[in-house]
Amino acid sequence: MSTSPSSAEGVSRRPMRRELLEGPIALTLLRKCLPVVGGMIAMMSFNLVDTWFIARLGAVPLAAVSFTFPVVFAVISLAIGLGIGTSAVVARRLGQGDIETVRRRATDAALLALVVGVLLSLLGLATLEPLFRLLGADAALMPHIRNYMGIWYLGAAAVIVPRVLNSVLRAQGNTLIPGLMMALAALLNGLLDWLLIFGVGPFPALGVQGAALATLLSWSAMTAALFGQRELRDCLDLRRLTLGGLVGSWRELSRIALPAAITSVFTPLALALITRIVAGHGHHAVAGYGVGTRIEAIAQIAVLALSMTLPPLVSQNVGAGQHERVRRAIFGCFVFVLAWQLGVWLLLQLLAPWLVAGYTAGEATAAVLRDFLWWVPLGLGAQGVVILAVSSFNALHEPSRAMRLSVIRLFLLTVPLAWLGGAIGDTQGIFIGLFLANVLVGLVAWRTLHRRLDAMRAEEVELRGGSVNSL
Repeated sequence: MSTSPSSAEGVSRRPMRRELLEGPIALTLLRKCLPVVGGMIAMMSFNLVDTWFIARLGAVPLAAVSFTFPVVFAVISLAIGLGIGTSAVVARRLGQGDIETVRRRATDAALLALVVGVLLSLLGLATLEPLFRLLGADAALMPHIRNYMGIWYLGAAAVIVPRVLNSVLRAQGNTLIPGLMMALAALLNGLLDWLLIFGVGPFPALGVQGAALATLLSWSAMTAALFGQRELRDCLDLRRLTLGGLVGSWRELSRIALPAAITSVFTPLALALITRIVAGHGHHAVAGYGVGTRIEAIAQIAVLALSMTLPPLVSQNVGAGQHERVRRAIFGCFVFVLAWQLGVWLLLQLLAPWLVAGYTAGEATAAVLRDFLWWVPLGLGAQGVVILAVSSFNALHEPSRAMRLSVIRLFLLTVPLAWLGGAIGDTQGIFIGLFLANVLVGLVAWRTLHRRLDAMRAEEVELRGGSVNSL
C-alpha cells in the first residue's frame, strides 16, 4: 500500500495538535467553530425552510409536520451519537499515529451507520401510524404525517451516514469541508422545496411529500459529495474487511457511541412527551410550539458548535495533563454561552413580530408562539451550560456522567415541570416550566463538572507525588 496518504495525514495533524494543546483557547475555539457554525446554520435551515413553505399549505399540514419533529430529531440524535463515538475513536488513533487502525475504524463506522440507517427505515415504516397516534396525532393529521414520513423514513441512512463521515473529517481537524457540504445541501433543499411542494414548471405539486423528498434528495447528494473528498477516501478501506475486525471496531466505537447515542436520543424522547403535553391544548398550540422549537434550534447554534469543537481540546489537554487549561476552556465557554444567549434572547424579542407574522396562521397560533419566544429562549444560556457539560464529560471519557446529567435535565425536571405548568397555566405555563427546568439543571451541571475537575486535579497531584516518592 502506498504510504503517501499516511505521511500527508501525519503532516496535517501535527499543527492541529499543537494548536489545541498550546494555542490561545478562545482564538483556537473560534477558528474551529466558525465553519461548524456556518454548516449548522445551513443544516438547521432545512426545518425552518420546510416550515416556511408548509405554513403556506395551512394550519393542519403545519401541525402534522410539527408532530414529526421529535421523531426526525431522534434519528438525527442517534446519528450525532454515532458521530461522537467515531470522532473520539478516530482522533485518539490519529494522535497515536496508528493510520491503519484509523482506516479500519473509519470504514467500519461508515458501515455501521449504513446498517443502522436501513434498520431505522424498516422500523419507522412498520410503526408509522401506531407511533404518531401514541404521540397524540388525530385522524385529521394522520394523512399528512403518512405523506411526509412515508418518504422521509426511506432516507434514514442518508441522514446518518454523512454525519459519521463528517465526524471522521473533524477528527482530523478539518471543519471546513463538513461545513461547506452542509451549506450546499441546505441550498439544494431550499430549491427543491420550492419546486416540489408547490409545483414549478414540469415538477408536480406534492405538498408535504415534496418537503420530505427535497430533504431526502439533499442528504443523498451530500453523502455522494463527501465520498468524493480525497481526504475522506484516504481514511476508508474495504479491502481488509473481515467479520472479526468489523465486530472489534464496532465494539470499540460502541464504548462511547452507545452511551452518547442514548443520551442524544433522550432529548427527542423528552421533546415527544412535551409535544404530547402541548397537544392537549389544541392544534394551534402544536403549530405554534412546532415553529418555536425550530427557531430555538437556530438560537442555540453557537452552543451546538462549541459542543462539537470543545471536546477535542478537552481530550487532548487531559491526556497531556494540562488540567488548568481544561478548566479555563470549559468554564470560559460556560460564561460565554450565558452572555451570548442573553443577547440572542434580546434579538428574538426585536424579531418576534416578524417571526410571528411570517410563521403562523391565525391569532391563536400566534399567541402561543409569542409566549414561547419570551420564556423558552430566556433559559437557553443555562441549557447551553448543560449541553457543554455533557459534551465535556464525553470528552473526558465519562459518558455515564453525561447520561445521568441528561436524565436529570429531561426527565426529572423538564417534562414534570412542563406538565405542571400546563396544568396550572395553559401553554404559557408549559413554557415557564421549561425555563425553570433549564435554570435549575444549569446550576447542577456547573457544580457537578466543577467538582469532577477538582477531583481529577487532585488525582493528578497525588499520582505525581507518588511517582516522585517512588524515586
